[in-house]
Amino acid sequence: MSADRPAADWGLGARLLVALGAVLVTGGVTAWLVAAAVGPGLFHEHMLRAGAEEDDAVVVHAEQAFVDASTVSLALALGAAAAASAAVSVVLTRRIGRSLGAVSAAAARIGSGAYESRVPPPGLGSEFDELADSFNGMAARLREADRLRARLLADVAHEVRTPVATIVGYLEAVEDGVQDLDPATVEVLLDQAARLTRLAEDLAAVTRAEAGDIVLDRAPVAPAELLAAAEGAVRERAAAAGVTVEVRVDDDLPALRVDRTRIAQVLDNLLTNALRHTPAGGVVTLAARRSDDGVALEVADTGEGIAPEHLPHVLERFYRADTARDRGRGGSGIGLAISLALARAHGGTLVAASDGPGRGATFTLVLPAA
Repeated sequence: MSADRPAADWGLGARLLVALGAVLVTGGVTAWLVAAAVGPGLFHEHMLRAGAEEDDAVVVHAEQAFVDASTVSLALALGAAAAASAAVSVVLTRRIGRSLGAVSAAAARIGSGAYESRVPPPGLGSEFDELADSFNGMAARLREADRLRARLLADVAHEVRTPVATIVGYLEAVEDGVQDLDPATVEVLLDQAARLTRLAEDLAAVTRAEAGDIVLDRAPVAPAELLAAAEGAVRERAAAAGVTVEVRVDDDLPALRVDRTRIAQVLDNLLTNALRHTPAGGVVTLAARRSDDGVALEVADTGEGIAPEHLPHVLERFYRADTARDRGRGGSGIGLAISLALARAHGGTLVAASDGPGRGATFTLVLPAA
């Protein structure tokens, strides 16, 4: 090791050896000072108590022998301690170095995109095992985030490609004289443009909500008022779809301090989702009840239901199950993600539940009481 090498560049082994050396030197000097100050005096006092004369040559020789023996013993003890400490330092350094090296190598692999990298338990105590578990958990979350990012990009590309292709196709047909720019064509173009606008607005909304950039205009609101307004907003759509909407509110519910407009947006998203997946003759129920964490607002339907493998993902952006949430039924695929973000912005939660395909689904929004 270079004499002018900065201490910040020293490795773990060098730091351990320096620390142990400092401890040994400090302990050795302290032990020598204590032994030199206390030992000879006590030995001389005990010799006098045993009947020896003050200036007896035997006493002087014995005291010198005591000092020499103490010095040699202390030196040997410190040497043995130094050797043992060095050996322990080397062993610990190698084991800790291997473990940290494994973490460093795995971190480098993850940094290059190999999110499947994992660190084995080092077996150096609970702290290092917890470090390995935390690192592996982080790697798993990064892998899942990367998977979702890839799927998000693919879904966004798909959502944009369809209306753009339709618009381009109609415009080329009009340009070539194959299609007249009649009211029907204009309506198709406007519809596809509106679809793109909705997608852009939904993406912006969910991004702002998840980033915490939405300012909430909170005010006390009765749960019954929220449900009544939500039912009124979807009444015509429900009637057109042949679906009955029922409202059930428990008595004596506390008021909620919420942004009425934002919660109306959440309930509208949930009701729109329920109507989309409930066949004619089905029932959608809006309910409000007490919860341990405040008030629970539920939107339950008798529709297609959700398979167990899809339940953990239905609130993610663009997530669609194979049948229950296909692209052919409209929607940008991020209404539920917006609802989840707005629920969290209010300090609440939003969860989905279903007994399986064909058995309906329930979305529960829990908000803290005012």
